[in-house]
Amino acid sequence: MRIITASIGTLLIYCSLTAYIGWNVYLWLGSLIPLNAYLFGGLWFLWAFSFLVGRLGHQWLAFTIMGSYWFAFFEYSVLLTPLANIASLFVTAENPALIVGSVEAAILLLIFAAGSFLAYNPVVRKLEITVEGPEAEPLHAVVASDFHLGVLSGKNHLKRFVKKSNSLNPDVVFLAGDLVDDDPIWYARYGMSEVMDQLTAKIGIYGVLGNHDYYGKKIPLLTQLMEKSGVHVLKDETILVANRFYLTGREDRTNRERPFLEKLKPDSDLPWIVMDHTPSDLVTPVELGADFHMSGHTHRGQMWPNGLITKKVFDLDYGYRQIEKTHFLVSSGFGFWGPPIRIGSRSELWSVKINFKMKS
Repeated sequence: MRIITASIGTLLIYCSLTAYIGWNVYLWLGSLIPLNAYLFGGLWFLWAFSFLVGRLGHQWLAFTIMGSYWFAFFEYSVLLTPLANIASLFVTAENPALIVGSVEAAILLLIFAAGSFLAYNPVVRKLEITVEGPEAEPLHAVVASDFHLGVLSGKNHLKRFVKKSNSLNPDVVFLAGDLVDDDPIWYARYGMSEVMDQLTAKIGIYGVLGNHDYYGKKIPLLTQLMEKSGVHVLKDETILVANRFYLTGREDRTNRERPFLEKLKPDSDLPWIVMDHTPSDLVTPVELGADFHMSGHTHRGQMWPNGLITKKVFDLDYGYRQIEKTHFLVSSGFGFWGPPIRIGSRSELWSVKINFKMKS
């Protein structure tokens, strides 16, 4: 009963905010062109719920795209529209709605333009760490997460990753979850496998599943597609890589039946590297003596001010931290969820040099 009540309350708040923003947009557009209030209202609420319409099936793909952009528009309109209403009280012009609305529209366009650039123009971030273990050559790894490969984070965006990663000539590539955006059908239909086929690494390419990889309920198909593309997907298993280090790839915590990390710890003095999509537990890897732990999931909030929330939810929501002997890295992701927009974050991949030294 509480869940139903909370859901109804959330829906009422959402509809109220949608109507509030819509009324302001209607006043602004009405100062520019004649509008039919009923037609505008119908189209407005269709846009507001278009993402849900898109979930009805692949034939409704256009609504999924519309809904993705709505998320960004809605968030920043909720932040800007009250300020615009206050500002309009101080505008002495004959039509304050036209002036203030045009300024807000310009700000939104600027946000969309800047956010699209930050989403589709990834950067390479560099990190160098030293772990204890037998003396060995440094290991050069590329780390990336949260591709959300699908419609908006598509083939061309994947090409950017493959080009940047290959230019770094890595020993190994780690893909830390959310490989596709719920359904792998778009990965297959848009020929992304032929791009992933071109990804190279000297001793292997390894991936794990993220929460969105589970949502499509097509794990066997996704795993098959990735394996054909040369990506070895680890599902709660630990393997020895090139006789140089042990690698544990965890299923995401979405799978509530996944084993504890203790059961996956190798009995060896070789370095131990762990991939777990969601950085929900920094304590256990430290207690078990993991050397390097990689995650994604948070997107660093993707759009400001969401990063303030991820900082509260996760002990480490972004970047690098060392706790005792364990090195942690949380990436903001190469792709994005929902709108192809990033504000306060940027699409990225990490170039990580891992040095090895004997225990002192």
